[in-house]
Amino acid sequence: MSEANTALSDERIKNTSRLRTALIRPELGGICGTIIVFALFLIFAGDSGMFNSQGVMNWSIVSAQFMIIAVGACMLMIAGEFDLSVGSMIGFAGMMIAIFTVTLEWPVWQAILVTFALCIAIGALSGYIVVRTGLPSFIVTLAFLFILRGFTIYLPQLIERRTIIGGIDDAAEGDWLAGLFGGKIFGGLFQWLGDNGIIATFERGTRAGDPVVDGIPMLIVWAIGLVIVGHFILVRTRFGNWIFAAGGDAQAARYTGVPVNRVKILMFMFTAFCATVFATCQVMEFGSAGADRGLLKEFEAIIAVVIGGALLTGGYGSVIGAALGALIFGVVQQGLFFAGVESSLFRVFLGLILLFAVILNTYIRRLITGER
Repeated sequence: MSEANTALSDERIKNTSRLRTALIRPELGGICGTIIVFALFLIFAGDSGMFNSQGVMNWSIVSAQFMIIAVGACMLMIAGEFDLSVGSMIGFAGMMIAIFTVTLEWPVWQAILVTFALCIAIGALSGYIVVRTGLPSFIVTLAFLFILRGFTIYLPQLIERRTIIGGIDDAAEGDWLAGLFGGKIFGGLFQWLGDNGIIATFERGTRAGDPVVDGIPMLIVWAIGLVIVGHFILVRTRFGNWIFAAGGDAQAARYTGVPVNRVKILMFMFTAFCATVFATCQVMEFGSAGADRGLLKEFEAIIAVVIGGALLTGGYGSVIGAALGALIFGVVQQGLFFAGVESSLFRVFLGLILLFAVILNTYIRRLITGER
């Protein structure tokens, strides 16, 4: 018998079927979910305006919000950790920008940069406590959830005697950095599309002839940019391999020279960065900051990541999958409105899809590890 035939008959060599290869792709759940969701809403809400230019922009904006925080949460979960303080970080970051800008009268660009530095430092502190004490990140970030939310409520009451601070839009007028978070791009293209009847335009009033959608908000640009950068880091760089190794088997990764502690701290910092991007875009959009901003966003981010195929145990996942999970959220949240369904059922959907995704991911983990 030839050496090749011997190898083929060796029981230690397992032939992997194409089906099994497809099943262990982390994006599978997100892809299937996206197809199903779009198909359902095309059937039940296709004539309601959900898929015209304004409708597409509505659910794209909501999806982008989920997407920004899901990217950070995904990479942190792949590294084997959680951050439950994301929602509170969003509220805290927005409030700090408002206090720096309105109360202290700083230039908006300076307020944004200082807020980013402050929030990233808090993320680094969270990561440092986790890696130095060995405490579960669930507990550490749960503590920061309450700490940050407490400061977000206390500081504006102490300084301004209120929990909502407005006037940021006036201060941001003409600011070079504010436009990177609150502006729009491709306005000329959308005007051309409206002039040629490709997208809807206003028929009356002071905006008659202007396109209903007059550009792509920077929120969406940030979401797409973060997805591209996160995906590239994970699949194309050595640092991406370190992230997977740190979440898969931290001790084995240390033996091979992976700086596990540094990787995890950097992922906490990146999660804080994503939360601050979300907060800054939100503040520039509304022109105000509120103490209740960001509530439950940490759980929505985790659910999007789980739908996207990441394992709760770490070491496995995909930024593309997390982005698809965020897209599902945005489409469903807006689609329920267009379909005339009670919007509170969105929370029911979140619970059901989380349960389904965890069951599917558990099955995939068993395929990968060979467990029964």
